[in-house]
Amino acid sequence: MVTATADSDPAIEPTRQLTTLSGWRHFTRDQPLTPDLLPHSDWIALNDEARCRYDEPRIDYHTRLTVVATSTVKAVAQKGRRLTLLNRHAVSARRGMILSGAAGTGKTTAITQFGKMHEVADRQRHPHRSDRIPVLYVTVPPAATPRMLAAEFARFLGLPVTQRANLTDIIEAVCGVCCDTGTSVVICDELHNISLATRAGAEVSDTLKYFSERIPATFVYVGINVQREGLFTGTRGEQIAGRHTLIHTVGFPDTDDWRGVVASLEHTLRLHNHQPGTLTDLARYLHHRTGGMIGSLSALIREAALDAILTGTEKITRSRLDAIDLDHAAHTKSR
Repeated sequence: MVTATADSDPAIEPTRQLTTLSGWRHFTRDQPLTPDLLPHSDWIALNDEARCRYDEPRIDYHTRLTVVATSTVKAVAQKGRRLTLLNRHAVSARRGMILSGAAGTGKTTAITQFGKMHEVADRQRHPHRSDRIPVLYVTVPPAATPRMLAAEFARFLGLPVTQRANLTDIIEAVCGVCCDTGTSVVICDELHNISLATRAGAEVSDTLKYFSERIPATFVYVGINVQREGLFTGTRGEQIAGRHTLIHTVGFPDTDDWRGVVASLEHTLRLHNHQPGTLTDLARYLHHRTGGMIGSLSALIREAALDAILTGTEKITRSRLDAIDLDHAAHTKSR
């Protein structure tokens, strides 16, 4: 039987925001245990109290499951690794990456996994340095202003931002800390909240560019269909396009790759009565239900696994999958 680790303690859940240094470090160091299944006879013999204690680690495990190394995750990791090496000694005009695609195509998962790998590699290169902050992760707030964006950088680093602090003060503090702590990757999510067609959006874009000039790091941007939002139009857009590689994320087609993703997720299940291969045989049905979106697929399988534990059936079937309502986008695609 597996006991829950400190990392799965609900009391520390509020600290797991990726947009704070403590939350990001928790994410990069978190290694959840994979629960072992009891022998069938021992499992049957559990009383209600013991079964609750036994089920809790499995429930916690199925709420997140293992990240599948999809083609997007691999492509982002490989490109990001090459860019960080390319920029290692660059003093200006550093190269960056933009991840763009529809919601639910695994953009944030791919980029946070790259950030996690980069952080682990940095720790290995500097094993005796505990003061380094190799990765900085922020999200662009809705209706952002330059000061709001700069405050997000400061918030990640734990720097106080007073009402009297102006934009220049915040930027100077952020850039100083990043340079002192060896920040080499900056991930900026929710880029679609910036519209270059507005004055505020253009000013936020200029602030990001200024950060990229002052901080010797590889900047990685993530957003929903950012090219449709005019990110590459005009003079500012031309500068962005000239320095950043665009990686599109799309839903999976119904191919062997999709079946491989389904099989990988099924392999991670920890259910007593589930018949291996059931979900792989339902790969086409799952593609129809989810529209090939990895986010919808993961949510569907995880919810079905939780249902199997809570109801005591301990298996995922077509009928149970049919009973689970998915997100509206996937529902619309399936119709």
